[in-house]
Amino acid sequence: MAGKLLIRSIDEGDFKGKSVLLRIDINSPVDKRTGKIMDDNRIRKSVTTIRDLSERGAKLVLISHQGDTTDYASLISLREHADRLSEAVGKKVGFIEDIAGPAALERIESIKKGEILLLDNLRYFTEEVSTFEDSVELEPGEMGRAYLVRRLAPHFDCYVNDAFSAAHRNAPSMVAFQELLPSYGGRLLIEELEALQAITESPKRPCVYLLGGSRVGDAFGMIHRVLSESSADAVLTSGLVGHIFMLADGISLGEASERIIREKGYMKYVEEALKYLADYHDKIHYPEDVAFERKGIREETSIDRCPPDRMIFDIGSKTASRYSEIVAGAKTVFVNGPPGVYEEQISSIGTKSLWQAVESAPGFTVAGGGDTVTSFTRFTDVSKIDYVSTAGGALIRYLSGVELPLLKAMRRR
Repeated sequence: MAGKLLIRSIDEGDFKGKSVLLRIDINSPVDKRTGKIMDDNRIRKSVTTIRDLSERGAKLVLISHQGDTTDYASLISLREHADRLSEAVGKKVGFIEDIAGPAALERIESIKKGEILLLDNLRYFTEEVSTFEDSVELEPGEMGRAYLVRRLAPHFDCYVNDAFSAAHRNAPSMVAFQELLPSYGGRLLIEELEALQAITESPKRPCVYLLGGSRVGDAFGMIHRVLSESSADAVLTSGLVGHIFMLADGISLGEASERIIREKGYMKYVEEALKYLADYHDKIHYPEDVAFERKGIREETSIDRCPPDRMIFDIGSKTASRYSEIVAGAKTVFVNGPPGVYEEQISSIGTKSLWQAVESAPGFTVAGGGDTVTSFTRFTDVSKIDYVSTAGGALIRYLSGVELPLLKAMRRR
């Protein structure tokens, strides 16, 4: 059993000559014009477990999803994924344009020890799309009658899950096979959980959270947990998250910036922020200066002089310097959400400065979330971050204290 995770790792299994069903998450950004993969980070992250099981003589079959009904442009075949996996793993990863039909089952039965086969996109099945999950509430024990499960399960000796980034999904491929087969956590899953435990359950002190970006609801879920459980010594806010706390403390952002918060329906968080400021005033930090654009030139001002007609698009240099000092003295640092609009040079200075401080921080550093990882890749050597999470929604829910369906299913078995 992997430490306090209560999940069996693949170190505890004998897979030689066994038929192994491995659920990975290689869902990748797709260029809507060409239909080709734009970033294969998740594909490369999945290699360790795939290579390990193959080298140990498993008859290895991979399943994964790509896109969704809500992201139809990305709902493509996994053929290109197989090619990229072959290159990354260093051996041929076979592919079949089928998932659980007669052709797939025949191919599965013909696999030899050490061989690898990727089945096609799970999201081609209704039972695997998010809208089905939202509309039909099924318990894992009820999912045995799902087409995917009843067709595939009889052909395998065991199940391995390495898809933490989909851990918040209550889909058959994520939670049902554990009811029928001996189940194990893959290398990436265990590594992800150990990193997250290190920042939530036993962080080295001081522990600092940097929460920015525009996903205010996600940030407030995390803030509630880390402050109520005293796992964070400081929460450094920026982006729209920081703006909410500034408003709660009576600071005027100017009509242009406040309008965005109203339009996104985020005013409801102001009262919550006011309570946090009252209860944890010594732990919550918000910007002391901000940046905006005037006639194509970047300008900075203290927060008591925010321009009424200009959109705030970044933290100022004083804030970046103060936050950087706090990060430099931290033993644990978690980052989610960039401080500014990092895509444009004029509005990326604060993000670049703060991310470089995290990059050189002596403490244990963890970064997660799509925009966070993308912006780190743009401004830093991301390999210097101790752990970079592949997850989005699953990461936020875990750090907010929500029990994830995958972890519940794995621990039950």
